[in-house]
Amino acid sequence: QAQVVESGGRLVQPGDSLKLSCVVSGLTFRSRPMAWFRQTPGMEREFVAAIHRSSNGVRYGDSVKGRFTISRDNVKNTVYLQMNNLKPEDTAVYHCAAATESTILSSISQQSSYIYWGQGTQVTVSS
Repeated sequence: QAQVVESGGRLVQPGDSLKLSCVVSGLTFRSRPMAWFRQTPGMEREFVAAIHRSSNGVRYGDSVKGRFTISRDNVKNTVYLQMNNLKPEDTAVYHCAAATESTILSSISQQSSYIYWGQGTQVTVSS
């Protein structure tokens, strides 16, 4: 049974850094692109970052470019999201997701490519 479990979310102040982790089990991690999305109440889920199978391609949402970095460890079946210079507008529940094995690089930012989702971890940026 596939499991996607996020961790690392907490309350931080504007300008702080935070690193989220997502551990995957029960599926072929190294053959799937992985991504982070975020959602706030009443809003649609927003694409944050994605990484292709062997880290040979990454994509970022416009609002996080230059501040967030996605990475993966195919030995630990884990994907990370390093978030720097956090802003109040980054407050959201952050969800990790695993794509289909056939997802190509040009599609890794599309929500429809992702079929396994975690429950999310809350990140709150507030002074």
